[in-house]
Amino acid sequence: MRFNVFRKAKNKVKNHEGAEAFALNERTELYSAIVTTSLNDKFYESADKRLKRIRNLIAKNDPAFVARLAIYTRTKMNMRSVPLVLAVELAKTQSGKDIVSKTVKGVVQRADEITELLAYYQAANERKGSKKLNKLSKQIQHGLADAFNKFDEYQFAKYDRAGEIKLKDALFIVHPKAVNEQQQVVFDKIAKGILDVPYTWETELSALGQNKFANEKVKQAAFRAKWEELITSGKVGYMALLRNLRNILEAGVSKDILAEVCNHLANRDAVAKSRQFPFRFLSAYREVKQLTCGGVPMVLDALEKAVEQSAGNIRGFGRDTSVVIACDVSGSMQKPVSAKSKVMCYDIGLMLAMLLQSRCEDVRTGMFGDTWKIINVSRRNILANVQEFYNREGEVGYSTNGYLVIKDLVAKGKVVDKVMMFTDCQLWNSHAGSQTGIATWWKQYKAIAPHAKLYLFDLAGYGNTPVDVREDGVHLIAGWSDKVFDMLAALEEGGRALAEIEKIAL
Repeated sequence: MRFNVFRKAKNKVKNHEGAEAFALNERTELYSAIVTTSLNDKFYESADKRLKRIRNLIAKNDPAFVARLAIYTRTKMNMRSVPLVLAVELAKTQSGKDIVSKTVKGVVQRADEITELLAYYQAANERKGSKKLNKLSKQIQHGLADAFNKFDEYQFAKYDRAGEIKLKDALFIVHPKAVNEQQQVVFDKIAKGILDVPYTWETELSALGQNKFANEKVKQAAFRAKWEELITSGKVGYMALLRNLRNILEAGVSKDILAEVCNHLANRDAVAKSRQFPFRFLSAYREVKQLTCGGVPMVLDALEKAVEQSAGNIRGFGRDTSVVIACDVSGSMQKPVSAKSKVMCYDIGLMLAMLLQSRCEDVRTGMFGDTWKIINVSRRNILANVQEFYNREGEVGYSTNGYLVIKDLVAKGKVVDKVMMFTDCQLWNSHAGSQTGIATWWKQYKAIAPHAKLYLFDLAGYGNTPVDVREDGVHLIAGWSDKVFDMLAALEEGGRALAEIEKIAL
């Protein structure tokens, strides 16, 4: 995405470290904020402040772009909560327009997202008491009515969970019209609360957990048998396998069953269809690595193979392409991506960096904080490489002196094709008496390497960058998903990431 991303007005601002930075235009700032948020607190910005900024940016942007961005982030970037926010906020400025219903229909891809959207609508419009959802936006109602007809009984039953707004409540609020008699039967079952209990790993294990066992040995045998049955049935989806690897190993499933699990995890097609964020594999890897079960090495190998498969489509890094990959391990990067997650923004940067490194033949990889340090690791064992960087992050300190990456290249007179920086973009120069930042050093480096390109992978979306990306050879890429590498490929081919969003049909 070589963005035309800056405001026409004076665009120099200060970042959160007080260093000179460059403001993005409203469209790119909204895009960056959306694809790097899970609406949890960031190091420099609270969730409430981020949401307020997103709302302000929605009001400043073209409604069609907001609608396409919502559908793009749900269907291409595999995000769930934020697209619902975009749809609801769009309704505030586009009341009565069918662009809202089209957006709602496009972002609701799972049955439980009907109730999640209504829950956010209720909160966003400050509905309380008896007025919670007594007056629903007509266009949101139309979009949800269309969404109701996307799902069958199994999908409704699977996601018919307890919550402030239940599926039954949503049915009565939205009043969807069934497309056929079969669908009407399902709607009637929702209304009466008699959906057939689906056969899923959640319902089966929940039912088993209600039993009283004579002793722990009997209990373990029962759970082992149940896990083996569920895995053999094919009812445990890819994400469920990732999240339950500890439970499966501790249940002591047979070697044949565990081999089946590992084969599925490492299967190229299964990895592609699963659409998992890369850091999901890292979370599973860390969870399993703590265990002492005999099958742990087999599972770790499977996870490494799975991640290797997910990196297989990264293009543009042949034998003759020289690359420097720099990972920001500063204090601001060590913030969880969500309130319930152990994964930090720092982990996402390392994960994406190691994925990219696995595809490069001429590569130097390192991390920066107070200092910049190259750390040589194999191109294989992506997850193990992340862990090595993770265990060594204190070696460079916790400041954000990203300029040292470029300064080192200038000092050595080293010409490379691409410099890739995975960061929250809040870079500065912490060394007393020196105000020379990365923008200055990049200009010096371009004199040595006129064809070099600098890619800033923005992992936080604070709305500014340390280098003016209007400068020749500087590009901004934002997001957590491995889809950022598709954007990178588009850049290499002369396209722009925002142009991909414009292709979304409404």
